[in-house]
Amino acid sequence: MAVPQNHQSRSRRDKRRTHDALSARQLATDPQTNEVHIRHHMTKSGFYRGVKYIDIK
Repeated sequence: MAVPQNHQSRSRRDKRRTHDALSARQLATDPQTNEVHIRHHMTKSGFYRGVKYIDIK
């Protein structure tokens, strides 16, 4: 079992954990259909930046 050689202070531990927080998803609205979608992704109906790329049945 691994055991740390030296004690790590709360300050050093917390500095390492500063990047662990999750951020909220960036949402955008398509100008053609007014659908809300994740930025830089297509909408569920196949539109991206107002242009239809995939025909969804």
